[in-house]
Amino acid sequence: MRRNLLAIALCLAFASAQAHASDNDADRGGGDISHINGGISADAGQHYGDLDTVNGGIRLEKGASADKVETVNGGISGDDDIKARTLSTVNGGIKLGRNAQIAGDVETVNGGIRITFHSHVGGDISTVNGGITVQQTEIAGKITTVQGDITVGAESIVHGGILVEKAHRSGFSLGWGKVRDPRIVIGPNAVVEGELRFEREVELFVHPTAKIGTVIGATAKPFTDTLPARD
Repeated sequence: MRRNLLAIALCLAFASAQAHASDNDADRGGGDISHINGGISADAGQHYGDLDTVNGGIRLEKGASADKVETVNGGISGDDDIKARTLSTVNGGIKLGRNAQIAGDVETVNGGIRITFHSHVGGDISTVNGGITVQQTEIAGKITTVQGDITVGAESIVHGGILVEKAHRSGFSLGWGKVRDPRIVIGPNAVVEGELRFEREVELFVHPTAKIGTVIGATAKPFTDTLPARD
């Protein structure tokens, strides 16, 4: 996943350089939009091709749809009822409103991902440094992180399982201080099919009404109304 995003960053830089001269014209249409510096806003209810920028965020207004949505340094946000083929960023978070329909993957390296009620993701959701929260959302693929917390909210369905990968620097971030173990929460009436595989220490909490697959590398602890405080 990290190599894929690095390739995306390099491709975006090249493609945006080629398209820079026609940025303003592209913004007025419903086709592809490509920037080097600056954000992109997809108008409500409009369909676009690929949206990509190197330095800037991307916003899809209510009911907007696009193909690939990619940035390097910036976040991606979507209002209710948006559609896209894939969403990816390197340095930035991804936050989607209700009833988002993403055909493929949703991924970032440094940033969190939040997807809210009645949404659907047809691929995987992944981060390296950032938490992942899904609320009443169906994910066809798996959820993957290295150092982020994961919350599978009430009535969500994850068909491909969960993977927490081993950190390259065990116990420490690239900055100062000790990194906390990721906290994985499977909420009421949530379903996680497939393996829940943990290659590093985690805190795993599973609601009694949730259904999960085989757990490898951790011991599930039950919770009901509240979770224990963190150190």
